[in-house]
Amino acid sequence: MNKEDKNIERCSWVNLKNEIYIYYHDNEWGVEKHDDNELFEMLILEGAQAGLAWETVLNKRYNYRIAFDNFDPKIVSNYDEQKYEELLQNKGIIRNRLKIRSAIRNAKVFIEIQKEFASFDSYIWAFVNGKPIVNSFTKENAPAKTELSDIISKDLKKRGMNFVGSTIIYAYMQSIGMVNDHEINCFKHKR
Repeated sequence: MNKEDKNIERCSWVNLKNEIYIYYHDNEWGVEKHDDNELFEMLILEGAQAGLAWETVLNKRYNYRIAFDNFDPKIVSNYDEQKYEELLQNKGIIRNRLKIRSAIRNAKVFIEIQKEFASFDSYIWAFVNGKPIVNSFTKENAPAKTELSDIISKDLKKRGMNFVGSTIIYAYMQSIGMVNDHEINCFKHKR
C-alpha cells in the first residue's frame, strides 16, 4: 500500500494493517463475479467463515485454493474419505469436520444446479435479474441478512446444500457483487 492509499476512505470493517484484506476490499468485494469456479470458491469460503472473522478465512485463501483443487466443483464433488481425512489434517485451512463435509456436499449440489440452469451463474444472478443491488448503508445500519438472502438460503437448503444460512448467503451476495454494500463514505460506494 502506498502513501496515497492510506488517505483513501474505505469501509470501516477493513483492517488497514492487513494488505490481503485491503486488496480484497478494493478489488473484489462488491465486484460482480460470473465465473462458476469463482462463485463456487466464494460459496465455500463464506461457509468456512461461519462463526469466524472473514479476515481469518481470507488469510487462508491461498491454502484453500491448493487444498480444494482451485475450487473446481467437479473435482471437489468426487473427494473420497481419504481426501476428506487429508483435508482434516491440513493446517493451512479451517479444519472443521462439518465445514469440510459441507464443501464436498455443496460441490455435488452446485453441479446439479449447473445442469439445471446451464451454469450456477445463471441460477444465482436470476435472483437479482442480473443486476447488482446498490445499497446506501453506513456501518450502523448495514443488515446481516435480507428477505432476498432468506429466499436464496431456503432454496439452496431445499436443494441439499448446507452452511448456506441467510447470514452466510448475504455475505456471499456481497462477496460476488450481487449486492454492493460499500459504506456511503467508502471510495468504492457507487453514488
